[in-house]
Amino acid sequence: MESRTGLRERGTGLVFIFSAPSGAGKTTLIRKVMAELPGLRFSVSFTTRPPRAGEEEGKDYHFVSPPFFMEMVRKGEFLEWAEVLGNYYGTRLPDLDQLQLEGKDLILDIDIQGARRVLKQMGHAIAIFILPPSPEALRERLVGRRLDSPEVIERRLANAKKEIEEAHRYHYVIVNERLEEAAAALKAVIVAERCRKEKESIYAMKMKEWEVYDGQNHG
Repeated sequence: MESRTGLRERGTGLVFIFSAPSGAGKTTLIRKVMAELPGLRFSVSFTTRPPRAGEEEGKDYHFVSPPFFMEMVRKGEFLEWAEVLGNYYGTRLPDLDQLQLEGKDLILDIDIQGARRVLKQMGHAIAIFILPPSPEALRERLVGRRLDSPEVIERRLANAKKEIEEAHRYHYVIVNERLEEAAAALKAVIVAERCRKEKESIYAMKMKEWEVYDGQNHG
């Protein structure tokens, strides 16, 4: 029978939802954890916004036109989709059976509205909210990125407060103050959830071992 001791090396078909205000360091945190913990796959979302500096097609997003995006909506290809600040974002439906077969867990990087919709459809998904250490730190990060105008930064900060108010609805909240500590906490959550999912199968396997042991002559 297959050993269940490799939960740090393989996924079990779980779906992890990640949300955070812009500038909280969610993308950096996810990439670090994926580099250090095997068995994770990132669900590349679709968007109609143009690529930012350094973003790659198929790695950060699938960048598509609005007509192409709406055709995918019409065909029912999205688990969830929404309009955010004038652009469309969508998460494609995952093949959960295939994920489990391949020993992978799926990471969904979506906003709070999308998270609500996914949790309604997939009650077993695990929702994780990444928090910045403080409003001041978030402002510094947004300014330091040099991606947005002062007006857009103020809008992102206003949106951040509304988003953070929803954090209590998530299963886990991780403060991303120090990257190493946040990554360690996140890896612990993922491994714990893998163990929780495998609980029944581990129990059944061990009970069978004891049944075999009891049926043997140990005299």
